[in-house]
Amino acid sequence: MAVEPVATQNVEIYGEFVGRIRAQQFVEVRARVEGYLERMLFREGSYVKKGQTLFVIDPKIYRARVDKAKAQLNKDRALAQKAERDLKRIRPLYAQNAASQLDLDNATAAYESATANVLMSEADLMQAATALGYTTVQSPITGYISASNADIGTLGSAHVKSDTVRVDFSMTGMDYLRSKERNVNLGQKDSTRRWNPYITVTLPDNSRYPLRGLVDFADPQVDPETGTFSVRAEMANPDHILLPGQFTKVKLLLDVRENAVVVPSKAIVIEKGGAYIFVVRPDSVVEKRFIETGPELDNKTVVERGLLSGERIVVEGYHKLNHGMRVEAVEPWRDNGVASN
Repeated sequence: MAVEPVATQNVEIYGEFVGRIRAQQFVEVRARVEGYLERMLFREGSYVKKGQTLFVIDPKIYRARVDKAKAQLNKDRALAQKAERDLKRIRPLYAQNAASQLDLDNATAAYESATANVLMSEADLMQAATALGYTTVQSPITGYISASNADIGTLGSAHVKSDTVRVDFSMTGMDYLRSKERNVNLGQKDSTRRWNPYITVTLPDNSRYPLRGLVDFADPQVDPETGTFSVRAEMANPDHILLPGQFTKVKLLLDVRENAVVVPSKAIVIEKGGAYIFVVRPDSVVEKRFIETGPELDNKTVVERGLLSGERIVVEGYHKLNHGMRVEAVEPWRDNGVASN
């Protein structure tokens, strides 16, 4: 018969769900002015950065409008300057009764009208310059660009996906209640814990994607038709391995049981009355003790109630034991091949 002391360790509790990947940002890049596509400065499916030039639309007509607006502004400024000089000449003449009230009113109106024309021309120039700037189409975000819907000589558009993805999956109302029982609020960061719910996903070849994603949203209501609520996690995708629209297996960290009592699963006996384990008391008497078991991980089981850290339990040779027997126990063989009595 072999015994070993009850140990404690931090136990991570996971749940597995089916998820779907989608782009965090999916932006349609479309020309904001009409014109013919002169140049396309990207390779379809390539990685582009925010602010990178994608299309160049023929700017000739828009540049001409800018030049025209500049000329009109210069003309209006010259007229405004002349109107200002005329008003300055009229005012002293009016004070000396050498000019009439009508002359002063006409000069004042001419100056105010010329000043307003300058403001209008400045606005026209700004509008023309903005339209000219739109002939250079830039990427609004960093990410991967789709195939273009245009060729040289036509109007251009394309889609850009960010290099961060979101993973959507659903959990049941029971999952929600269990998380609340453990004081875990999905979608909210908790500074009082040393961990936050994260996910890992499985690739089509059943290998695990190396990066983790944090849960950043949980729908506050349950869908009455499915009995589930939506959960979302955000995950970096710098190498474009995860494809939007792809289904994946999601493994979610639900809880971390700190200093949980853990025993080898083989030491637990299950019967109709419940689960029990043989404990060797300090006086070498065996006690058949019923326990409440929790999650099982890696051939070990968490014991919720019934055992304390440091107590000795029987892990081998318990089949002929009875409650109250006196025994002589030995420690099981360790990896280094040394046993202790």
